[in-house]
This record gives sequence, structure tokens and C-alpha cells, in this order.
Amino acid sequence: MGQCFSSRTQATPIVAAAESPPLGKLGLEEMAMATGNPIIKVAAVCGSLRKGSFNRGLIRAAVQLCNESVKGMEIDYVDIGDLPFLNTDLEVNGTYPAEVEAFRSRILQADSVLFASPEYNYSVTGPLKNAIDWASRSPNVWQDKPAAIMSAGGAFGGGRSQYHLRQVGVFLDLHFINKPELFVQAFQPPQKFDSEGNLIDPETKERVKNLLLSLYAFTLRLKNTC
Repeated sequence: MGQCFSSRTQATPIVAAAESPPLGKLGLEEMAMATGNPIIKVAAVCGSLRKGSFNRGLIRAAVQLCNESVKGMEIDYVDIGDLPFLNTDLEVNGTYPAEVEAFRSRILQADSVLFASPEYNYSVTGPLKNAIDWASRSPNVWQDKPAAIMSAGGAFGGGRSQYHLRQVGVFLDLHFINKPELFVQAFQPPQKFDSEGNLIDPETKERVKNLLLSLYAFTLRLKNTC
């Protein structure tokens, strides 16, 4: 199906709970770099199909951060551009088109989900909603998964799309982290992205890292492994 970015990193021993710092920034970083915890597999879904999409650039930055400093997390970028429009006439004897089956399988195999999407008309994009609806068909493969959202856009940084996605997530039984929130005002100085949509702003990269660390800790918590 689509292009796949991944980071495969071995985890290191987690310190005893009594010796661990509070789960602030330092505690989350130590947890993510600790051994003994399983690798968390994250399916990353971008709501924009544009080649130079800023939101796709956020996902590329997340993948790079996993390679460099967020240990124990593996990101699989799941392309949604080949999915057909949702049409139940395409469902035959309980099966779905090949592109849909492949997409659903990758979501199902993930421990958690990372969304990156611009805001279209106060909501999520059409391609993202289409992907969400296909994966929610029985059985709902989003069910009970931890999730995080990041977005890049205009004055609000895609914020209204995030709030609408959280609303949709209630029915899907997705469990979104609440903090930190990541809205990137893509057109405000300093420059956030280069001409190819790659994230170049150090402060925003740090915010992406903190979002990943929070998703990592929350996923372990829901999996009852820490």
C-alpha cells in the first residue's frame, strides 16, 4: 500500500518505580529510553494528500525523532491516498477492497495511532474522514487504541480539526491524550517548514518530541506494562 517510514529501536531497563522521577518531561524521556518495555508500534495517518504537506512533514519529523531520541517507539506511516470512497456496495461477503483490507490491517496491528491533519472548513479533511470510516466498519479496528493529534495550518494551527476529530473519536472508542496539545501556526515566524514541507523549526521539533513521549507513556499505561 503506501510508503512506510519506520524506526526500529531496542528498549533499555526501566528504573524501579520508587526511584523514578515524576512523569514530567524528564520522567517521560527516561521511560522512553528504558529497557524492559516493549516497542510501541504507532500507525501515523496524515489527512493531507499533498506531496509537500506540512502535516506530512510533522510525521516525517516524528519518525526522525524516534530514530534519534524517542527510544522504544516505531512509527509506520500509513498512506490513505489509494483508498476508494466509502461505498458499502464494495463490501462482498464480509470482505473489503484490497486497499481497504491492507489499511485496516495496519491500523489493527498498531498499539496506538498518531494523526496529523490540516483543518478544512472547521473539520477534518475528506480523505481522513474517508479513512476513518473505512476502518470503523465492522469490526472497528480503531477500538480501544491510544491516540495523539498534531496539526499545522493557519492562525489556529488546525485546532478546530483536532476538536472535531476528538468528537469522532468518542464513537470510535479511541483514547486521545489531552496534553500536550500541538497546533503549529505554519505561516507565522519563525519559519516552520522548508519549501518541501520538512519541519525545520527546533522549538516545534521539541514539541513533537514531547507529544511522542506522552503518547508512549499513555500507551504503556493502557497496556498495563508500567
